[in-house]
Amino acid sequence: MTRILNGLPAAARDLLSGTDWESLRHAYGSGEDIPVSLCSLVDEDPEVRSEALAALDMGVLHQGSLYTVTAPAALFVAAILDHPVGLAEHEGHFPWDDGPPRSLRAALLAWLGQVAESAAHGEDPVRDRTDWQWAPWHDEGRGEHDPEELAALHAGREIRPTLYDAVEPFLSSPDTHVREVALGAAVPLLSAPELADRVPRAAKLLLAQLSPAAGRRERASVARALGSWGMDTSDLLADSDPAVRVCAALRPAHADRPRALAVLLDALRDPRTTDGWFPKPLPGLDGWFRFTVLRAALALAETFEEVAPVAIAIVTAGGTSVAEHERGPILLRAFAGGYDPTHPLTPAQHSLLRAFVDTDEATGGIAGNVLWFRAAGLPENREGIAALL
Repeated sequence: MTRILNGLPAAARDLLSGTDWESLRHAYGSGEDIPVSLCSLVDEDPEVRSEALAALDMGVLHQGSLYTVTAPAALFVAAILDHPVGLAEHEGHFPWDDGPPRSLRAALLAWLGQVAESAAHGEDPVRDRTDWQWAPWHDEGRGEHDPEELAALHAGREIRPTLYDAVEPFLSSPDTHVREVALGAAVPLLSAPELADRVPRAAKLLLAQLSPAAGRRERASVARALGSWGMDTSDLLADSDPAVRVCAALRPAHADRPRALAVLLDALRDPRTTDGWFPKPLPGLDGWFRFTVLRAALALAETFEEVAPVAIAIVTAGGTSVAEHERGPILLRAFAGGYDPTHPLTPAQHSLLRAFVDTDEATGGIAGNVLWFRAAGLPENREGIAALL
């Protein structure tokens, strides 16, 4: 431990000595054990490092939840990003970590990105609703936190400038994987209102790397990042690579809305190809890529009629496993203000509900979407929907 402490940057040593770890909490209790885990991140033994990373995932940020120990732990991680041991590679600790070995630096950057995403949750409800996992009942109780949860959330947001300063140098790393996870961390960090002044510099760094020689993943990730920060992506909407065009269309400027929507709908007409663009999800975009594309299209559409042909085709063809992430959001967009029995169904609404009824037994179209039908103010069974047609 003495050897490790002597090799740490001053900021990391100060955090260890100046933090009252016993007063903090993680998912399994007191934070008094966290300093040992943090120091173990730079141990020479790869198995020790792997176990320390597992402690970050399991206790400090358990299933995306912030704890009072999370912010100081994240500051420590940010302080050691350029530690020499960061170049060492190791395999994952958990059985499901079956990917290729990764560098410690890449793993730590990816973890900081998860911290940033958790800190940003609930900050912008409009942005949250475009997430592929959002559901209307997630807004119930929004903002209701006990004092410890609230303290952890505020602490997680307060450290974002320091985290970004640590992440930014790696946006230009010669290591492709490190650049990717650094960008994955920068996207939620620079979405923070207080970091808006850092966006132009970050965009300049990224655009310098946006050459035709760059791979699809990197160019698409840059397009997505620029759009998420409110930068102009109009040129990329005409890119030769459809994956780059779609990522540029996820959060376009208002003037580009019609073109962006057309790009997204075109991708949804061939969802199997769209999913195949990124067999491994881009950082921050878990799940099938078409889920993200669909949410973006539904958000961009000014009326359901704009997306109805593609949306109805998805409902008709969808399998039972995608009820929550495709058919449900489509239904809610069609009845955005809730079903009003005093008004007749529009032709598009009628066609959509007919698709639900006709495919119910094959896809679980109604039975698998009960909560979404309830949220839209519609009957919650096949017979009730059929009676409206």
